[in-house]
Amino acid sequence: MIVVACPGQGSQTPGFLSPWLELDGARERLEAYSDAAKVDLVTHGTVSDADTIRDTKIAQPLIVAASLLTWHALGDAAQHAGGVAGHSVGELAAIAATGVVSDETAMYLVGERGRAMAQSATEAATGMSAVVGGVEADVLAAIAEHDLQPANFNGGGQIVAAGALDGLAKLAEAAPRGARVIPLQVAGAFHTRYMGSAVEALRAAVATVTDAVAPATRLWTNSDGSVVADGQRALDLLVGQVSSPVRWDLCMQSFADSGITGLVELSPAGALVGLAKRGLKGTPTVAVKTPEDLEAAVALLNGVAA
Repeated sequence: MIVVACPGQGSQTPGFLSPWLELDGARERLEAYSDAAKVDLVTHGTVSDADTIRDTKIAQPLIVAASLLTWHALGDAAQHAGGVAGHSVGELAAIAATGVVSDETAMYLVGERGRAMAQSATEAATGMSAVVGGVEADVLAAIAEHDLQPANFNGGGQIVAAGALDGLAKLAEAAPRGARVIPLQVAGAFHTRYMGSAVEALRAAVATVTDAVAPATRLWTNSDGSVVADGQRALDLLVGQVSSPVRWDLCMQSFADSGITGLVELSPAGALVGLAKRGLKGTPTVAVKTPEDLEAAVALLNGVAA
């Protein structure tokens, strides 16, 4: 049972889409995605600098577009996936990959989501920090002590704290025993109460989508790691997820309970494979960073040696 995982924000690097545009039809596909998201993904994926593509309203559509380009590049092998899950904004790639909505609808939604979350991030001086290691109960207590919220439960001993910058600074100064606090290069406290206005904006965008269907492939949700069988519910969960914690730890537990035998992370890959190596020890993984990695991913999906 091979899981296909769609990464979240933060994995993008300057020029990372350049090699993908050499594939047949990829440029035309990306241009269509650009029109849907109202973001010039060809330019931002090839020549824009690191600061530019770190902007939430650009980063989120880039991430989803890259994952969808990879999904289609897998060809028939993608149909052998036992299920699909996305981390945070990666859930929008996941709902398109599983057929809940079209690629263009997913790109429209991620464009709206990115702009709304970028706007929410300007309303207060907030940020996020990864807390790696330590005892989970101690980590959560320290996060609460500084009026922060756990935004991501990533599994493998990693929780992301989010909230006011002064609270994050205090957390770093007095890290829980055995833990490291690592500031993240993001614009605001995503997946927390600070994203309230973004929730409403995405809810309005989702309300325009009237043709969602049931997933054609098993689809897990970040809300609690369960399988979502209804297309409209999948969309509704995406709305609430903007201000709620990402439970990737529960997703990985569900993968394990379902008998996972491998994990393929779509471009821009790396982060989720890293989490799997700690949270799903011994599970074969492939991180598809460039088209050169497609052969190994196809082999894993097809159940043959690369």
